[in-house]
Formats: sequence, C-alpha cells, structure tokens
Amino acid sequence: MTGQASKAAYAKAQQVLVGGVNSPVRAFRAVGGTPYFAARGEGPYLYDIDGNRYIDYLMSWGPLIWGHAHPDIVQAVTETATKGTSFGVPTELETEMAETICRFVPSVEKVRMVNSGTEATMSAIRLARAATGRQYIVKFVGCYHGHADSFLVKAGSGVAALGLPDSPGVPQTTAERTLTVPYNDEVALRALFAERGSEIAAVIVEPVAGNMGCVRPRPGYLEAVRNIANEHGALLIFDEVITGFRLGLGGAQERFGVKADLTTFGKVIGAGLPVGAYGGRRDLMQMIAPEGPVYQGGTLSGNPLAMAAGLTSLRMLEEAAKRGIYEQMEAYGKRLVDTFCDLGKKYGIPTTGDAIGGMFGLFFHEGPVVDFATASASNQSLYARFFHGMLAEGVAFAPAQLESGFMSCVHGESEIEQTIAAMERVMASLSQG
Repeated sequence: MTGQASKAAYAKAQQVLVGGVNSPVRAFRAVGGTPYFAARGEGPYLYDIDGNRYIDYLMSWGPLIWGHAHPDIVQAVTETATKGTSFGVPTELETEMAETICRFVPSVEKVRMVNSGTEATMSAIRLARAATGRQYIVKFVGCYHGHADSFLVKAGSGVAALGLPDSPGVPQTTAERTLTVPYNDEVALRALFAERGSEIAAVIVEPVAGNMGCVRPRPGYLEAVRNIANEHGALLIFDEVITGFRLGLGGAQERFGVKADLTTFGKVIGAGLPVGAYGGRRDLMQMIAPEGPVYQGGTLSGNPLAMAAGLTSLRMLEEAAKRGIYEQMEAYGKRLVDTFCDLGKKYGIPTTGDAIGGMFGLFFHEGPVVDFATASASNQSLYARFFHGMLAEGVAFAPAQLESGFMSCVHGESEIEQTIAAMERVMASLSQG
C-alpha cells in the first residue's frame, strides 16, 4: 500500500497540478489507488518518500537503461552543468551525438535534435507530408506516438488507460487525415493502401509495440510494411522512442533488418533527461530549415546536459554490447515472463507475455497478444491486483497493463530472484480470490 507521506503529497499536488500529476498515467487510474512519490533512485532501485524501496521495472518509462543515478552519467551531467546549462548557440556535443546515432543506425544520415519523442514524431510527419506532397498518414491502432493532434486517434498507452480512445480538442479535419489499421494485420494495411495509397504521405509504426504492453511484430510483418510503402511511394517512419538502443545498438532496424526512411528517438539518447531526435535519409533531412523550407526549431534542442548524459550512456552501451548486455537483459526479461506464465498455469490464471531486448510485457489473457484488440481483452482488474501485490512486495511494474516493462543493464541475478519469489506469493494470493 502507498504510504502516508505519498498520500499527503498527492493530496497537496492535486490542489495545484491537474490531477495531481504532469502526465496522466502517473495518476494510477488504470490500477487504482494513490501513486507513490519518488525520493531518489539508485541502480535498479527506486525509493519513495515513505522510505520504501522498490525493484524498479518502470525505469522512467524506459530511458534509464543504466538504471538510476549511474555514477558516470551523474558525473557527466555535473561537470557539464558547471560550464552552463543552455547557450542558444551550437555546441560540439550536439555533433558528437548526431555522429553516434548515425553510426549506430545506418538508415540515419542526418539528425535534428528536439526535446521529446512527441516533438520528434510530430516533426517527422510534417517532413513526410512536405516531401511527398500528400496529406494522409497511416498509424496502427494502439500505437502511441506522443500527444500531437495527428496521433491521438486510436492511440494506446495512457489514452487507453483513461478510457479515451480519442481526445477532445483534436480538430475533425486533423483526425480525418489520420488513417488507422490494426497492428500486425498485413491484409488490412494492403487493403487501405489499395484504396488510398496515392494520398498517403507516410506510415508510422512502433516496430515493437510498447504502448499496448510489449507486442512484437509477426515474422515478416515489418518487411511487408516496408514493401507496401515502397509500392505506393509513401515513406516509412519507425518510431524508435522505445525500441531505439533497447533492442540493440541499432534498435529495431538492426534487430529485424528493415530500414526506415525516417526514425524518431526519445529520452534514451539523453539517459533520461528531456530530449528527442529524428533523422533519416540525407535528401529528406535536407528539407528541414535552414537547409530547406520545412520549419522546425527549439531553443533547448540539443541542450548540453542531455547531450553529455546521452553520450556517456551510449558509449557505455557500445562497450557493454561486446559483453552481451542486450542478450542478458532479454534473458532476464524472458525469465520473468516465463515465470509469470508458469505460475498462471499452476494457479489456473490465464497469463501470457513476451520479452525482447530490454522490453517485456505481462498480460492476464488466454492466448497470444498480437494487437490492441487482444491486449485490451486482457483482464485489467486482475492486473491491478497483481500490480499492488507486487508493489507491497517491493517490486514496481508499470501502473497500467497496456505498458511495457523495462529491464536495465544494472538489474542482476539478485533482483530477478527477488522478483520471481515475490511473483510466486502474489500469484498464489490472486488464485484465492
């Protein structure tokens, strides 16, 4: 149960913050109860203001791939901050970051830094429309690409957690220019392009869906999306805000061998600090101002604190990849998922899940989860009980079943064993009603 200090903090926050939070999913509406308030983090652990310690699998919704307060990253931020936090003119750190991204993701030849994943996807769509002269975009039901108007149409993640399939305030004309099909459904995508292909500027996809839980693409699906876009002269945008540098140094494009025309990245390139980026083919990126006519700017874009933290993190990842860190994270995630499913069988509770790279998903559902419809059919009230049970055991998962969990490089054997032991106790209690 959430402690008294967190309850008091939440009551106070509700007086001056909308819903007491600055992002809706933090309000615990999908699982009920009161959110715990963080005091500090260290490695794989998060400590709340009541003094409770949790093994953290939220990891700030993914970007903390080196866990909380890694000493090397803290040192990089501290040293950089003493020189200044923002300048409004270029720094060499921005160039180093862009060079690193281009080296890791070969389809990216030029980069533009922004301040969030939402800015990155919004800007990539604007560029795609300008490059093709077309107005329509295609997104997949349940995929979340930020809170720009074009994307709040059949979005997953926090929108679904609040029971809002669409958001008021999105102009009808904007919604009409966003076409949707189910994720992992090649037939539906082909049918849509057969009807509207000449009007479609781009198709944007989370290559592994992370905002309806963790749902991987069916074999050959991403290749099919690539081919369909090519056949109709549309651009392919990979939203790698979650998968970037989590499935491997080259993200989903390295993992699945499919190249996108444009790619978006999020806070993982800032080791959790506010930052985003988009990049892609040179001819496309050269359409962005000041080289071209498509405007996009930002005073804090590429700010030195985020660049220093992100460069430190990515350099550490490059070295750790040689020692099998990605394989280790995936193996740990798979152990959690396998244990969860085995316990479901043991106690007669429908369970399924998946793990890939540093992502994993747990569903109270019988049969595979392959799209938003099957993810939404999962027993979310049972997940809420599971979530609170695990929290009481000192293990923090995402406060919504339609979110991915995240492994970090600093989760180890001890944390996995503690999590598995806690899972056994909680699943046993769920079986008793």
